[in-house]
Amino acid sequence: MAENEENTQVTNEAAADAQQAAGPQFALQRIYLKDASYESPRSPLVFQNQWQPKINFDIKTKSEKIQDGVYEVVLVLTVEAELEEQPAFVVEVQQAGVFTAKDFGDEQLAQLLATVCPNILFPYAREAVDNLVIKGSFPALMLSPINFDALYAQQLQAQAEQKAASEPAN
Repeated sequence: MAENEENTQVTNEAAADAQQAAGPQFALQRIYLKDASYESPRSPLVFQNQWQPKINFDIKTKSEKIQDGVYEVVLVLTVEAELEEQPAFVVEVQQAGVFTAKDFGDEQLAQLLATVCPNILFPYAREAVDNLVIKGSFPALMLSPINFDALYAQQLQAQAEQKAASEPAN
């Protein structure tokens, strides 16, 4: 019996060493709908017009550390449809996920939370938006894929430009 306990302890230590040597770890723990809202202030009058809306789309991401190596990332999609300069509907979905991210450098972690996590969440958020729009009796609204890597690069560039502009010239 003591031999089995020793073998288990050695195995657990070897597994911990192998995990440490493996480098950074990333895993999805859970995906969930954090918040959703739908509004159609002009219903049912809006259905009497020809459906050729102007669609406005906004996207935001936010992340929060829950505990060491565990983060909540929230992808917020807001879609507004206007018909004849009047609101037809407004949909906002907050699709969230809990992710494990261990042993990443600060820059790598920031990029992971701003690009990889939203890429995982986006299909779920897109489906939630589409479902709400359809349940409001409007035609399906399939949002195009988003390049979160490009958005992150633009954000970094804007921050660098803002920092350069705020520094006094020597």
